[in-house]
Amino acid sequence: MKKNLLVTAIISFAAFASVQLAQADTDWDAITDKAKGQTVYFNAWGGSDNINKYVKWAGDEVKKRYGVNVELVKITDAGEVVKRIKTEKEAGRNEGGSVDMMWVNGENFRALKTNGLLFGPWAESIPSWKFVDTSKPVRKDFSETTDGLEAPWGTAQLTFIADKNVVAEPPRSAKALLEFASKNTGRVSYPKPPNFHGTTFLKQLLSELIEDASLLAAPVDEDSFGSVSQPLWDYLDKLHPVAWREGKAFPANNAEMHQKLADGELKLSLTFNPNDAANLVAKEQLPPSTYSFGFTKGTIGNVHFLAIPFNAKAKEGAQVFVNFLLSPEAQVRKADITVWGDPSVLDASKLTAEQQAVFNKRAPGSLTEVNPTLAEPHASWVEALEAEWLKRYGS
Repeated sequence: MKKNLLVTAIISFAAFASVQLAQADTDWDAITDKAKGQTVYFNAWGGSDNINKYVKWAGDEVKKRYGVNVELVKITDAGEVVKRIKTEKEAGRNEGGSVDMMWVNGENFRALKTNGLLFGPWAESIPSWKFVDTSKPVRKDFSETTDGLEAPWGTAQLTFIADKNVVAEPPRSAKALLEFASKNTGRVSYPKPPNFHGTTFLKQLLSELIEDASLLAAPVDEDSFGSVSQPLWDYLDKLHPVAWREGKAFPANNAEMHQKLADGELKLSLTFNPNDAANLVAKEQLPPSTYSFGFTKGTIGNVHFLAIPFNAKAKEGAQVFVNFLLSPEAQVRKADITVWGDPSVLDASKLTAEQQAVFNKRAPGSLTEVNPTLAEPHASWVEALEAEWLKRYGS
């Protein structure tokens, strides 16, 4: 009797699972059918030729395979896109929005989520989600839960760059960096906040200098912000007098730092892509003696995401495009240092040996060491740190 009940239960569960799977397949088929002919206006940072070429390749592929058109809208500041979507909502434009999909994370995702400006949840329903490595922080964005409102696209980690012929032994901590700057007056700097790389540099320093790093995972407390962040300002007050142009001017971005590194004006540069230096070496913009390094106790790292606004015209087309971007084929191509070199969010164990080999490939200049990844502070720290930095040093 018990055996019959067990068999019946197994059959019932199998039938239920089959129905659920069939339903999921049917839903995705319906999404891909509706996506045909749609045009996806993808708002993304457009400052890299490699990235722009990669997006064009991906757009051409979904056009051929699914009949979805992709138009890359090159932006310099995702925050401005967030403001535009918010303005559309306030004006009652709940359909036919100007943005179908955007590259986003951090404080901008938090602003979108808080103001109800996102479509979803959808991210974990697309077929390619099964390849995602969920041991990575793909369900949290600057300590904010994603709740299926955005899909992970790639990983990143703050990485420093130097020339072996100039810097044989690099600084491996905030303290060591200050000592290095003191011995190499005028040859160390960082991008001016609120540039993303400059702000990340501030967060890196604070994560090392703060007494209780767990405070960074929580929203900023206005009452204690001054005392908690004071070690950072004390550090910068010591760094700036020995920095490039005595801390009275700063590079606009890390691309300018790379150029100054190549010219010998700076001895260090920084990036948020561990393979960035390899790309620059391959383009002969930096010498073959270039190498990448991190700090011994780790550097700030995160996942960057793709989101769909609540009023997107092409919600189905956007999901089809994201699903392709998360496919092993597209992620392997993206990770190839000759294409982009952006680290993948996929679980390598779910891929073929040939695909895994691309992920493991290294080239001159790329980060070859394994550095611990430090979690991003809560998104609210970005605005607080930038505002205080500008008040103290912006003029």
